[in-house]
Formats: sequence, C-alpha cells, structure tokens
Amino acid sequence: MRQYTSPLDEHAKTVVGTALNRALVDLVDLSLVAKQAHWNLVGRRFRSLHLQLDEVVDQVRLLADDIAERAVTIGVPPDGRAATVAERSAVPEHPAQWVQDTDVVDYFVTALTAVIGRLREGIAQTETADVVSQDMLIGATAALEKHLWMFQAES
Repeated sequence: MRQYTSPLDEHAKTVVGTALNRALVDLVDLSLVAKQAHWNLVGRRFRSLHLQLDEVVDQVRLLADDIAERAVTIGVPPDGRAATVAERSAVPEHPAQWVQDTDVVDYFVTALTAVIGRLREGIAQTETADVVSQDMLIGATAALEKHLWMFQAES
C-alpha cells in the first residue's frame, strides 16, 4: 500500500487531519442537502433560491475537493463516505418532502452557521500545527460566510 510522506510531524498531522476531515464531512453533507433543497423547493422565490442553491452546491463541492486533497498532501486519508458523513456531520437533517422557500432560507441560515462554527474551531486548532491548512479553512469559512450573509438577507 502506498504511503505519502508528510511535511508535518505526527502530532501536527493528527490535529490537522482531524480538522480537515471534520470540514470535509460537513462540506459533503452541505452540498447534498443544498441539492435536496434545490429539488424540493416551492414558493414565490423558487427561481432565485433554486439558482442560489446551485451556486452553494458548486462552491461547496470545490471547497470539499480542495480540503480532501490537502488531507492527502499531508498524508491523511480523507473520509467523505456516506456512512461517515451521516455519522459525523454538524449539518442538521433536511426534510425529505417539498419545502417552502422561507423554510429553506431559515434552514440554510442554521446549517451554514453550524458548518462555519466547526470551520472556525478548525482554524483555531490548526493555527500552530499548519498554517497552510489553516489558510484553506479560513478561505472556506469566508466563502460560506458570504453565502450565510446572502441567505440572511433573504429572511
């Protein structure tokens, strides 16, 4: 089995790997629920929210891929499997039926707040362990905070 060398010592690799995998799980789940909401959205603001949710999905998937690849770069296997995401995600469960536009907005304010909170924890944890990974978590946080602002403006 191939092993990748790490630019980090074992302790830093463990700290950073944990933060990256936690972020990955949340981002994968966020992309899935954004698509779920996109498909089941109803209401007067259907079109604008439908498009906004696609923007969230596209950006979150790119962020998840970057974070997973950073994990590999430091020698940590990323874990975005469905069972792992279901068990460890901070994203609240999304309804499986039609969802009113106002409820979708409220849901995404809550979901984004939860994910941003965990990203900020990861930022704090990686401060001395690996500033490169920390910078990636900062960038992801900034991107999600922009989406949070846009959903809050909808409510």
